[in-house]
Amino acid sequence: MDAPQQANISRRLAFRRVGILYHPKLAESRVMAAEMLEFIENLGASAWVSSSWNDEDIKDRLADLDLLITLGGDGSMLRAARLTAGQRIPILGVNMGRLGFLTEVQPAEWPQHIRQTLLGDCWVEERMMVHAEHRRDEQVINAYEALNEIVISRGQLARVVRLHTYIDGGFLTTYTADGLIISTATGSTAYALAAGGPILPPELENFLLIPLAPHLSLDRAIVLSKGAMVCVRVSTDHPAVLTIDGQIELEVVGGDEVTMSVAPSVGCFVRLQEKNYFYRTLMQRLGWPQSK
Repeated sequence: MDAPQQANISRRLAFRRVGILYHPKLAESRVMAAEMLEFIENLGASAWVSSSWNDEDIKDRLADLDLLITLGGDGSMLRAARLTAGQRIPILGVNMGRLGFLTEVQPAEWPQHIRQTLLGDCWVEERMMVHAEHRRDEQVINAYEALNEIVISRGQLARVVRLHTYIDGGFLTTYTADGLIISTATGSTAYALAAGGPILPPELENFLLIPLAPHLSLDRAIVLSKGAMVCVRVSTDHPAVLTIDGQIELEVVGGDEVTMSVAPSVGCFVRLQEKNYFYRTLMQRLGWPQSK
């Protein structure tokens, strides 16, 4: 590319400050990140590279960022969504994982799609997140936001937990089960799907309640509205586990409460496909046949 062409492209860029996150356990993602850094800078934008696991370094750079690119799988996208919660920074995922429901770009296609994105030939999809607070003795001891789901489950012992569940202050039921999934629409294709839950399109602002291996208790998934407040009081004589997006794990004991509601922030994802992409991607990622 000669200098006049580069200057012309630089003037047209929609995203000028770019962060690139590589997966620290995928050597090929580190190599691609270096190549991508050079490519982006040659287009006239500024960029930096970091491990997707280096939370503090990433948070320090977010205030001066237009676009975040992740090289990994859905786990990298979930981590990036939590790190950027409240910042409304668009995230573009390059799939170097297994399924890649959230990612948008395949590795062999990244140069043309990065160029397309930087020039603004894309749209940004917003997805609801869930806010969870872990309380003990009426004190909040942990608070997190999740894109996929919050799970309260038994620990290492193969024994059920009893989860007294309230919706908007009213008692729903006591789940006697291995656990309970509180999922967003995004998470409906993750753990919730494996547990037999319905698939929700990502634009829906609903929660799913799905019990895990319920024993003589409510065994159906429940769909809740966006404004619902879920409170779960844990009853167990052994340590249970609170899991955030399958990546953060906290110990829960008898008498603890976990409350969940819609988060004030959303996950923002760059999309290059048409807005009806979800169902096509769903069928492709799960390997389900499409025939007419």
